[in-house]
Amino acid sequence: LLVETGGGLVQPGGSLTLSCTTSESIFSDYVMGWFRQAPGKEREFVAAISRSGSITDYADSVKGRFTMSRDKAKNTVYLTMNSLAPVDTAVYYCAAANSYSRRPNDVNYWGQGSQVTVSS
Repeated sequence: LLVETGGGLVQPGGSLTLSCTTSESIFSDYVMGWFRQAPGKEREFVAAISRSGSITDYADSVKGRFTMSRDKAKNTVYLTMNSLAPVDTAVYYCAAANSYSRRPNDVNYWGQGSQVTVSS
């Protein structure tokens, strides 16, 4: 239901954009977000965007570097990541939830995951 594209290998300081495309019903009715999970760590909240697209929220660790956006015509949300560092290395998951939450347990639908590796 959530199809991600855009992961890969990037050097420190570089940029990468992830995309997540879904159905019109999910895109319209759910709060969309991004989570990530690094090896040996729990899945953590990264960013979320309201149904209207007017409100965004970011984890402190990515605030000012990452930007979440949405394209209603394409039923797609994006995560643009700038100034990437090795600590950002993780599998990134697109998520859809009935209501806003930073908790992974509250997510209703998950994308398949995209590996992002930041390394020189």
